[in-house]
Amino acid sequence: MAIFRASEVAQFSDVELSEQLDKLELELVQDLGKVSAGGAPENPGRIHEIKRTIARIKTEQNKRRKEA
Repeated sequence: MAIFRASEVAQFSDVELSEQLDKLELELVQDLGKVSAGGAPENPGRIHEIKRTIARIKTEQNKRRKEA
């Protein structure tokens, strides 16, 4: 899953935002599950980047809801 910048997130449609959010949340849960089971994530910094991208997407969704 790709990490998106705020400018890239702003260009997505509402449906694309929802799809990307679902994919990122699934990937985050899988990585965190691996850590909680005693394993090590393949790339520890990726968890942080996934969280930041999820926040960007949710911020854009909230912004669009307020504009509507």
